[in-house]
Amino acid sequence: MLGFDLSQPRTLEEALALLDQGDPAVRPMGGGTALMLMIKAQIFKPVRLVSLRHIGGPFEGIAVSADGSHLRFGAMTTFSEIEHSPLVTQHFPAVVQTMKTLANVRVRNVACVGGNLAHADPHLDLPPVWMALAAQVRIVSKNGERLVPVEEIFAGYYETTIEDGELISEVCVPLRPAWRSTYVKVTTRAIHDWPALGIAISVDFSGRRVNDLRIVLSAALDKPTRLDAAEMVLRGGEIDEVSLRRAGEAAVAEVEIHSDNRGSAAYKNHLLRVHLARAFHSLIGA
Repeated sequence: MLGFDLSQPRTLEEALALLDQGDPAVRPMGGGTALMLMIKAQIFKPVRLVSLRHIGGPFEGIAVSADGSHLRFGAMTTFSEIEHSPLVTQHFPAVVQTMKTLANVRVRNVACVGGNLAHADPHLDLPPVWMALAAQVRIVSKNGERLVPVEEIFAGYYETTIEDGELISEVCVPLRPAWRSTYVKVTTRAIHDWPALGIAISVDFSGRRVNDLRIVLSAALDKPTRLDAAEMVLRGGEIDEVSLRRAGEAAVAEVEIHSDNRGSAAYKNHLLRVHLARAFHSLIGA
């Protein structure tokens, strides 16, 4: 591993000044779990890493917003904090469920919310869940801040729309008590391994009738992706075997799934059909 500088600013202003270098070898660092692997593999050779660990403020903590409309997660919140948070358990049990099979406890003790999103690896478990929950990210820079839906920060494989000199400060997830959500992690090996595909679903039900919904597919594509066609099949109708079969076929038709060492495209298409239906059955208790 080549040497590099590690800066540990104490304020947001200091951090932004250190990052405003116009140099791609100067990067922010949250928990550093993915970044260190990339450095060791010499995929990334930094000149300077700017640690966000001591900034505090909006980068820390889990709390209900002042107006009660959403739950905010500071960008430096670790996965272990999420996993054991009473607030998250109360409002978003699907997020806690996701934590149980995400990597391992050593990673969860260090990995942070903001860095996980900025890394933009399509195999990650949490980004599709944020998308299904209609979460937004607050992005700050010297020029101010902007609030964008999570899906809008992913541009492709390891690519985001976050500009140099910008930082994710928090994730804001709307509180929607009527909605039920789940995440299905489909692996071909151990449950903590990278998924062959992930399916995140959030639904507003009236009995078995779907008032509204969001379905997100991950891992089998270059980025987490809303399954709009499958949503259209189910929105406004009742969940039954016919509608779920039609939704599965619509999902397979609207995306181009990749073959890799976790399975062929044909195999993953089959997994998508099967696990999409199973996820809805679990949500309605059938």
